[in-house]
Amino acid sequence: MEKKLEVKNLKISFRTQAGILQAVRDVSFDLYKGETLAIVGESGSGKSVTNRAIMGILAANGMIEGGQIFYDGQDLVRISEEDFHKLRGDKIAMIFQDPMSSLNPIMKIGKQLTEAMLLKNAASRRNARHLFNSKLALLNKNMDAVSGNEATSVAANKENCKTFDDFCIKATKLNATYDTIHNEAEELKVDVDDFLFLVEKKQNVNAKKEIKNFIKRIDKTISTWVVVNDEKIQNVKANLENGINSLEKNTVTESLIAELKQLSAILNEALNKIVPDFFSLGYYTMRNPEVKIEEIPVEQLNKQAHDFLEKEFMNEFISQGSKAITFSHDQSMAKKQALIDELHSAIHYFHDGEIEEKQATELGRSLSGKVNDAIDRLEVVKNSTEYTFATSLQTAISGYFAGIKHNVVEEKRFEKQTAKHDKLVAKGKKVDWKVAPKVIFDKELGIENIVSILENLLHSYNNDVENEANFSSNEKMEALVVYFKEQAQALVHKITKKTAKARALKLLEEVGIPEPTIRYNQYPFEFSGGMRQRIVIAIALAADPDILICDEPTTALDVTIQAQILELINKLKKERHLSVIFITHNLGVVANMADRIAVMYAGKIVEEGTADEIFYDPRHPYTWALLSSMPDLDTKDKLEAIPGTPPNLIYPPVGDAFAARNKYALKIDFEMQPPMFEVSPTHRAATWLLHPNAPKIEPPKIVTDRIERMKKRGAQLNGQQ
Repeated sequence: MEKKLEVKNLKISFRTQAGILQAVRDVSFDLYKGETLAIVGESGSGKSVTNRAIMGILAANGMIEGGQIFYDGQDLVRISEEDFHKLRGDKIAMIFQDPMSSLNPIMKIGKQLTEAMLLKNAASRRNARHLFNSKLALLNKNMDAVSGNEATSVAANKENCKTFDDFCIKATKLNATYDTIHNEAEELKVDVDDFLFLVEKKQNVNAKKEIKNFIKRIDKTISTWVVVNDEKIQNVKANLENGINSLEKNTVTESLIAELKQLSAILNEALNKIVPDFFSLGYYTMRNPEVKIEEIPVEQLNKQAHDFLEKEFMNEFISQGSKAITFSHDQSMAKKQALIDELHSAIHYFHDGEIEEKQATELGRSLSGKVNDAIDRLEVVKNSTEYTFATSLQTAISGYFAGIKHNVVEEKRFEKQTAKHDKLVAKGKKVDWKVAPKVIFDKELGIENIVSILENLLHSYNNDVENEANFSSNEKMEALVVYFKEQAQALVHKITKKTAKARALKLLEEVGIPEPTIRYNQYPFEFSGGMRQRIVIAIALAADPDILICDEPTTALDVTIQAQILELINKLKKERHLSVIFITHNLGVVANMADRIAVMYAGKIVEEGTADEIFYDPRHPYTWALLSSMPDLDTKDKLEAIPGTPPNLIYPPVGDAFAARNKYALKIDFEMQPPMFEVSPTHRAATWLLHPNAPKIEPPKIVTDRIERMKKRGAQLNGQQ
């Protein structure tokens, strides 16, 4: 499965008056395409802080002290705010616990929905043009390298790449023309439906003016691929023209209403027609300008154009491109193989005692250059570990030496303030201020950050070597062609204010807002809590993101509405192929929606696995405690509260953070943090109870009874199916 997000060794702290609070301690997880990952834990466990770091919206006193967050070849820990602006809300969207805090109370919800669409569209189109051109130039360069840069081959490669570029441009023009007409039809349908709705609700309308406007716009929707200029739509147009001539004041006749409904139905049918294959048509029309494509049925035309493109150009282009991809891949793999030993040496260098600034900086710069040179840039799916290595390593090295220098200054500051404070107290004077605690850079943590960056890349390279046998240049080339198609489509995907409104109304309908035409012009205070949360979800989806982060989205809602919102998120995830991170303190909430679950406690992930593994085979005592405190309609047994409170993370415990609240704790739990023990390839837990020498301890009876009930219910449901 394709990874959409990777969080590696993330460490986040907050400056407080009492000292440095370590909120997130060495957290790592992956999010795959199309899955829901639930992060579960009590308040203060670090789950929301982790996801605010992913969004780049940590509080001002927050510090990311180590780790990496990878998305699409970028480390979100280190990118600029300008780069983050391109991702936040566009590629990664977030829904918060209180919907009212996410909405502008003095702006109509329609405006809030369309704003994001309009702002992001222009930037997305510019970016698509750059990505298309740069990737095609790189493909051309590697084609030349395969042919040994021989003059005849270079000329042929240039011609082929130019042909590809030319017909893609032709395709985008056809697509743009289609989109303009399609948008006109979409906008007209929305306005006609709005008008009919207002008439039905007996609202005041300027009927003559509105219908005249509709008549004018009908011609703009007429084309072979959208609304066919046939007798049906011309009859509607003629009947509307005749109808408004006899219209008295603003009284809309039944016959006019019937014609407008007919117009809406024609437009609806047009908007759901088969879309032409513009990519194939670009080449087909370029080579056959005399063919009247508008006279050929779309389904037949698509097949005809596709077959022509494959036979006349694409098969050969893919064959040549595959050779270029193999060349690029082989060059990259050879450089990676050579770098593996250097990475081992660098890890030993940083591990072995004191390091010298000049030597460490030069080593980091040398490695960064070689890694950058080893990246296979014809890979469509970026390996974020490689792309972010240079900035991550150089930042970690410079941060380490800056931290050492900071410690000297901080020690002097603390000593000076302490001496001043003590002197005043000794003189018997009233002192109404405290000495600010020392903020000391952790040298061991600094080295650990550097080493983890090196180890992550080494692990990535070793995986590439192991998977070398699975490399397929044809598959990679086909993926590259799909990439070119996507960028070409994004290039012509223009959104106008009217189009944005049409799509906003569809979004409101999609998230279950009744009467979206009226609701579009209302303010947030006019909605219930559940409706407001649906609006927030619609806004989050407006830019069609890859990843949706849901931060306790149902906590402020009653149980019935909770279930509806969860069902809605599940439905949207499947329909839009979203990757979802769902944050909650209630394990029961995610039972029917999570694919995988990560259980967090005191800033650490203590157990992770598939939903079935967490519910049917939990291994960490904290997971048992969460299950024991989860309400269950099938039993009257008293729920077990988790005793005690979470530890103070200004002074993190030496051993297992849950030990003081864990009645199954072993002596070693108070002395040493447990590693993650593997239960299965998909299931891990950080508890000494999984050590081979640990005593055998069963989960509490309330948990085992619940598991048995769930198994029986599952068997019954399967039997019914």
